[in-house]
Amino acid sequence: MRRAIPVRDARALFLRFMPGIVLVVLVLAVALANPLFLRPNSLLTAADSAAPLLVLAAGAMLVILCGSIDLSVAALASMCSVFVALWVPALGGWAVLAAVLVGATAGLIQGAVHVVAQIPSFIVTLGGLAVWSGIGLVASSAATVGVEGDSLEWAFTRIGDARIPSAALIAAGVAVLIAAVFWFTPVRRWFEAVGSAEPAAVLAGVPAAQIKLAAFTVSGACAGLAGGLLVARTYSGAPGLADSLLLPVVAAIVVGGTAITGGYGGIGRTVIGVLIITVLRVGLSVAGVDPSIEQIIYGVLVIGAVSLTIDRSKFQVMK
Repeated sequence: MRRAIPVRDARALFLRFMPGIVLVVLVLAVALANPLFLRPNSLLTAADSAAPLLVLAAGAMLVILCGSIDLSVAALASMCSVFVALWVPALGGWAVLAAVLVGATAGLIQGAVHVVAQIPSFIVTLGGLAVWSGIGLVASSAATVGVEGDSLEWAFTRIGDARIPSAALIAAGVAVLIAAVFWFTPVRRWFEAVGSAEPAAVLAGVPAAQIKLAAFTVSGACAGLAGGLLVARTYSGAPGLADSLLLPVVAAIVVGGTAITGGYGGIGRTVIGVLIITVLRVGLSVAGVDPSIEQIIYGVLVIGAVSLTIDRSKFQVMK
């Protein structure tokens, strides 16, 4: 008689393979509806459009992996887009690096408030969302800031005979860098330990406070970079430029299989989640779905993915 698979092991198997299966099914469905989707140029265009989302999701994933959450990434990216647009006349392409430093500083501040003051990350970053949005509004005088010249062309161009989008290469570089750090250092184990059981991790010598600070700092830096990529694409910065990306970012992370409760996930899963959201967006366009309906679908995806990935053993009572 075959022994039944324990519920915890079954959940782990589900989280490991389901995102990849969903991605394959979505690609096949879209390809059947529109065979042109599988042409190289169409795939490269989709990768280009996914670049800011991947950069934002890569940073936010680190925060979720260690058991916290960052709701401010989109607002921070919008604020940084305003700064990039304002600084390009003086700094040129270096304005993006300056925005990355601003984003990292903002993330570090949020992480410090969360860790030192022991305020839940949900509250800290929800407040941060309002703060960064307000700063963006003040800095831009509540208007779109245009950018002239080709200082940011490097972030929105096609490279080589294959016409590979530079933004996609930048986003892939961010993902590869995080993957390399996870692979060649004990950082991933520390993140997972803090996300799974922080008190036990602290007793085992894991630098939990530093891990959280690093997660929020990298998340902020990624938001700054994403803001720069958006400015390069639209030739403008605006206080609400990236605001619509918050829900897709969270959806990509949890749909990719990273548990919202922390302790399980990774950059590879986040890449798959971003691809799922990107292909889904293309599929909705092919099906003629009104773009305003996308937010509803993302909301349903988030609820459904969280219900499947959440580790209920961490809670005696769900509130």
